[in-house]
Amino acid sequence: MTLTIFLVTLLGAMALGVPIAFSLLLSGAALMWHLNMFDPQILAQNVIEGANSFPLLAVPFFMLAGEIMNAGGLSKRIVGFAMTLVGHVRGGLGYVGIMTGIIMAALSGSAVADAAALSALLLPMMHQAGYNPARSAGLLSSAAIIAPVLPPSIGFVLFGVAANLSISRLFMAGIAPGLMLGVAITITWWWLVRHDKLEAQPRASFADVVKAAKDAIFALGLPVIVVFGLKLGIFTPTEAAVAAAVYALLISTLVYRELRLSQLYTLFLSAAQTTAIVMLLVAAAMVSAWMITVANLPAELIELLQPLLDRPVLLLIVMMLITMLVGTAMDMIPTILILTPVFMPLVKAAGIDPIYFGVLFMINNSISLMTPPVGTVLSTVAGVGRVNMDQVIRGVWPFMLAQFGVMFLLVAFPSLVLVPARWFY
Repeated sequence: MTLTIFLVTLLGAMALGVPIAFSLLLSGAALMWHLNMFDPQILAQNVIEGANSFPLLAVPFFMLAGEIMNAGGLSKRIVGFAMTLVGHVRGGLGYVGIMTGIIMAALSGSAVADAAALSALLLPMMHQAGYNPARSAGLLSSAAIIAPVLPPSIGFVLFGVAANLSISRLFMAGIAPGLMLGVAITITWWWLVRHDKLEAQPRASFADVVKAAKDAIFALGLPVIVVFGLKLGIFTPTEAAVAAAVYALLISTLVYRELRLSQLYTLFLSAAQTTAIVMLLVAAAMVSAWMITVANLPAELIELLQPLLDRPVLLLIVMMLITMLVGTAMDMIPTILILTPVFMPLVKAAGIDPIYFGVLFMINNSISLMTPPVGTVLSTVAGVGRVNMDQVIRGVWPFMLAQFGVMFLLVAFPSLVLVPARWFY
């Protein structure tokens, strides 16, 4: 009965068009009323405590770093460098998109920011070169969703806070799976374009490659600073976010000189608006998470799935399927905040490594960013690239299936996550 009230209130409010943050508050209040413990003071206290977390300071700074990166010329130089390396092969602009997506993922941590940058920079070029518009948009969408898996990932920050896990360990554990997602869409792209007659870019000379590398070296230095800074214990994830934002600002204004001081207000405002949305969701989800614990819903779920606790692989498959289903109707951030307090007791009861589960969970949630009808990355690519939404949805399916294939491969072989994670950490 308790679970029914929670789900009916949450889904009913969302169906009526209530914003997700307020739907979460309503579902938490409904549970409090059902348990005869409704108290506005407790409600307000949980909202405040939900946002009162030092690790969450990483969110606004990573958001700001992404905004500065796109406005300050870092993204453009990464594209130029990738173009000199693989632009001349068949379907070369697609490989440029994948390589750029991976590098930018290690800069911003935001799939939407990467999707906007990739679409603005590469879709017009791909269209001019005769590439299939739907396939091109689908490829860039799938390249953008690598960002929440590779460090610095805003999704891992939120999951680490919600699950009370080390964000640094989550960052390091995401490196190998994130690269595997890139390999999967690279193979898929090769298969799709192997017979296409596409206009290739001229092969860059060695001097051009060196010149592009020199031009992009400062942009490429940011992920190196973040990853090695975390691995060597020089700074925490929150401090890494500050370092990324300051580094991007200095490079954009003093080195590349493409960011004017007059633009800073707009960039700071955009980052603040996005952060406000995220933090309101986090604060509202804390009410639901607290009520889920008080109502003992995880214990009920453990009892329901008791037969699967001795079969962790089957349990993981069930949890991944649930996440996939929820991800079609809900954005990544609320999915993380709602399902984490429900799944983590199950993960611990089954003896599954929480870091390993976190990586699988994040991959699943990242892919949900391009699953219709809600997929925010699809909307971003369609809007920025001026492509019909139906075309984007049609073009993304092969790449989405390839990335789901990687996720279930990692479910079957945990060592593909755990062994590299131990080395990186």
